[in-house]
Amino acid sequence: MSEIEAAIRENHPALITYITAGDPSLEDTREYVEALDRGGADLIELGLPFSEPIAEGPTIQAAINRALDAGTTPRGFFELVDDLETEAPLLVMTYYNMILQYGSEADVLPFVERAAEAGLSGIIVPDLPAEEADPLRAACDDHGLDLVFIVAPTTEGERLETIMSQVSGFAYVQARLGTTGARADVSNATHDSLTRLEEYDVPKAVGFGVSEGDHAAEIVEAGADGVIVGSALVDIIAEHGEGDAPAADPLEGKAEELKRGALRGGGVDVPEPEQP
Repeated sequence: MSEIEAAIRENHPALITYITAGDPSLEDTREYVEALDRGGADLIELGLPFSEPIAEGPTIQAAINRALDAGTTPRGFFELVDDLETEAPLLVMTYYNMILQYGSEADVLPFVERAAEAGLSGIIVPDLPAEEADPLRAACDDHGLDLVFIVAPTTEGERLETIMSQVSGFAYVQARLGTTGARADVSNATHDSLTRLEEYDVPKAVGFGVSEGDHAAEIVEAGADGVIVGSALVDIIAEHGEGDAPAADPLEGKAEELKRGALRGGGVDVPEPEQP
């Protein structure tokens, strides 16, 4: 069992969080990752910014632009990860061109080798079709990294079989069609997707639109092994600006809320925190 799968199964139901590395600076990101870790995140995704993030909604696109404007590069990203010490395993979420162009030649191996060296546990690539993933799948296998795929609400039949034959760590279940972004409710497509994936023996975590503890509870009640939250956290970072990591405490609090919600959905009686 991989480190990622173990983190989900041993901390079931799991909270998986996402923030963009370098938003608003790599120094702030370090503090924010540690805050999410303290708040109860069981896995932490770090976005490596790419100039054409096709799967992202306006919130994360804005975060990626802020990170790029701050000068975030793959080198800086990996140096950040080198220095991080967290209980939660770390994953990188980025686009295939960033992986392919990392080395001196168009090849996935240098990126995967550096990711493993830095201590990352897995990779998520939103724009990589499972049918074309064999080189990256092989490189990840050779270096002990999971390769996570996103399953859309419309994915079924042969394409679903192909994705589930390539996925490791967990299946990233897309809660709704479209791009990422916090929503006010849980899509009905979530329930249908989880039912469709029941036969596959890999953890299923639901993302795209999760923003509140009640959302986390509903998703876990529907059968998910975990919830993935990104835009709601990126919104907090955007609201607090930069310098001295001002969003650290709110991020920790939000993670605590979301983890409590997930546990509540899993039937765990979790007392609400005492008010100051």
